[in-house]
Amino acid sequence: MQLQTKLFGKIDIDTKDIIIFPSGLPGFEDVKRFTLLGKQEADAPFFWLQGIDDPNLAFVVTDPFSIHKDYFVDVDDEDISELGIKNTERVLTLSIVTIPENIKDITVNLKAPLLINMQNNIGKQIIMKEEKFPVKYYIC
Repeated sequence: MQLQTKLFGKIDIDTKDIIIFPSGLPGFEDVKRFTLLGKQEADAPFFWLQGIDDPNLAFVVTDPFSIHKDYFVDVDDEDISELGIKNTERVLTLSIVTIPENIKDITVNLKAPLLINMQNNIGKQIIMKEEKFPVKYYIC
C-alpha cells in the first residue's frame, strides 16, 4: 500500500505493519490506523507513529524505559483484555515526544503511554492513574 505523507512524501506500507487503535488517540479519535517508521533502526532513540487515515498526522515516539530508569506501566485488566494481551513480552510501549522550537525543552509523555500488542497489532493510549510520571518529562 502506498501513502502520500506530509513529512515523508510517498511511502510504501506493508499491510501487516498497520497498527489499529480502535478508539483512536485522545484528540485524534478519527485516526485509527497507524504504522511505525524508523523503528528498525537499532540505535535510533526516536521514530515515528505515522497516521494512515490522516497522512498529515505523525507523532515522534520513543521507548519510555530508555528515558526513565524507574519507569513502569500500570495497566488495568480492562486494557489488557481490550488489547488482547496474552504475552506481555510482545507488548511494545511507546511515549509521545514533544519537540518545541527550543530543542532543550524536549519532553516525553510518561503519564499516557501507547501500548501496542505486537501479536495482533492492536494499540491503545492509556492514561495511568499513578501520579509518579508526568505528562511533560523533560529529557534534557
